[in-house]
Amino acid sequence: MSKFVALAGGVGGAKLALGLTEILSPEQLSIVVNTADDQEFYGLHVSPDLDTMMYTLSGKSNEKLGWGIKDESFRTLSELKKLGLDSWFQLGDLDFATHIYRTNLMKQNMTLSEITDKLCKAHGLEFPIIPMTDDRVRTILTTESGDLNFQEYFVKYFCEPQVTTIRFDGIQNAKPSPNFLTALEEADYLLYCPSNPFLSLHPIIFLPGVLDLLKSFDGKRIAVSSIVNGDAIKGPTAKLLKELGEEISAVGIAKHFAEICDYFVLDDIDSHLIPKINSLGIKSFQTNIIMNSLTEKTNLAKFLLNLCD
Repeated sequence: MSKFVALAGGVGGAKLALGLTEILSPEQLSIVVNTADDQEFYGLHVSPDLDTMMYTLSGKSNEKLGWGIKDESFRTLSELKKLGLDSWFQLGDLDFATHIYRTNLMKQNMTLSEITDKLCKAHGLEFPIIPMTDDRVRTILTTESGDLNFQEYFVKYFCEPQVTTIRFDGIQNAKPSPNFLTALEEADYLLYCPSNPFLSLHPIIFLPGVLDLLKSFDGKRIAVSSIVNGDAIKGPTAKLLKELGEEISAVGIAKHFAEICDYFVLDDIDSHLIPKINSLGIKSFQTNIIMNSLTEKTNLAKFLLNLCD
């Protein structure tokens, strides 16, 4: 029985993970998720990428918004606003329960990995969702408006400020979570989901020791582009590529995986870029990578697994 590890963050990661769960068993697939987007709101620990993955795989996500829980209400947030608190980060009433539960257990000295496992079981999930670390790491973007944490940049300011550098505060003292290391050690194949490389995958990859493990990984390593036809499938990837002086194309994404990837999958519309990507030492393949329907998510997952044969 082959085992797979998927590194993921954001909506793109959750979409592909859902497709993979349609094909693989929980014993075959481990999903390692970015936690550098985590932030505290109203005294509660919020883990947006973990929750997006959990809600997506349990069938509870608000697909229209791309975050939160479907059929959500916002009465608590409305009351907090009336009390004079910031309300730019849209936490729904059902979503609040997740964060209250997580924060309560953290105060009891449980690790984020242990809490995530309990949350997944409560949502009926058998597939392991693994935080990249149990330590505090925070994405900070240096912009024309000063330093912003990820949620300020992404939600409060709609990704509008121009970014000059990105750093991950606390990463030098963080350790990969034990379950992450175990999953990587036991895996036969490694998948990089079509997540933002700067904001979702770099925090995972640049945890101490992880880059070396990815370089020396014995099995096939497959990455999926998060850029199609010169634009991001979702989010600020294309904008960040431009502002940080990189090529706004699937080639620009592939360069982020040059040392840690064997195969790179790009969209059919970008097939003309295959020779350029192959010149990086990565073998590239084309297919439809736009995942709007469950069928498209599953088809992309099947395509990736066929490359592993």
